[in-house]
Amino acid sequence: MGIFIKVELDDRKCKGLKECGKCVDTCPVRIFLIEKEKININSENEDECTLCNLCLEICPSEAIAVRKLYELEEKGR
Repeated sequence: MGIFIKVELDDRKCKGLKECGKCVDTCPVRIFLIEKEKININSENEDECTLCNLCLEICPSEAIAVRKLYELEEKGR
């Protein structure tokens, strides 16, 4: 079954790289990246999210949301 994921980062809540950056260091598949000293979502890597929720657990400002968009059943199963 394929799961399609959307990872969202609330810029209003995120404390950014200077004060935090824990999500960048914690994510095992590098969903978060640093651009111009700001934390952003790596949209090219977003489908690699394993739903481990480490980013949700470590974010002190609750600025991250991980959503399942939909699931597709694989053919032949």
